[in-house]
Amino acid sequence: MSGLFITLEGPEGAGKSTNREYLAEHLRAQGLDVVLTREPGGTPLAERIRELLLAPSDEKMDADTELLLVFAARAQHLAEVIRPALARGAVVLCDRFTDATYAYQGGGRGLSLARIATLENFVQGDLRPDLTLVFDLPVEIGLSRAAARGRLDRFEQEGQAFFEAVRQAYLARAQAAPQQYRLIDAALPLAQVQQSLDALLPQILERCRG
Repeated sequence: MSGLFITLEGPEGAGKSTNREYLAEHLRAQGLDVVLTREPGGTPLAERIRELLLAPSDEKMDADTELLLVFAARAQHLAEVIRPALARGAVVLCDRFTDATYAYQGGGRGLSLARIATLENFVQGDLRPDLTLVFDLPVEIGLSRAAARGRLDRFEQEGQAFFEAVRQAYLARAQAAPQQYRLIDAALPLAQVQQSLDALLPQILERCRG
């Protein structure tokens, strides 16, 4: 058995957390060690950075500050959770990872992709997800779902143009590397979304046992 790193990506309201639990349940039923985690966050220190990133504030956060905080949290997360879990052969299911940085800070904020790539290489070395599931849905549906959950965080308060740019960044990354990414229509009813996940389970199990 070898460790497997699977990330779940997508905008607000895409159902990543619900579907991460669904995948975990099915993988654990096959006897696999499954670790559920998220970004930004995943450790006590990284969760404190998450609070800084998500909390609305009267002080506008500079885009570079935001980017560096994201990677600071990621460095801690990798050291404390992700790398140790993979080393012992676990399946790591992570709600967002560096694709989110390319989508939100690159697409949404307009920061240089080359700058993000430099930090990616510095913090991660050669570690990349084995499989990335991109839960895609129209922006207006995602924002409506997010609003229904209650108070909006700092990112959720951005306008539609920001989230359109985020969505297009995700789609571009998925199109550029189809061997790594699986695009899932998150606008469908939950049962149909989970049917898509069911179809991926044999491939995931094969990778774990390969």
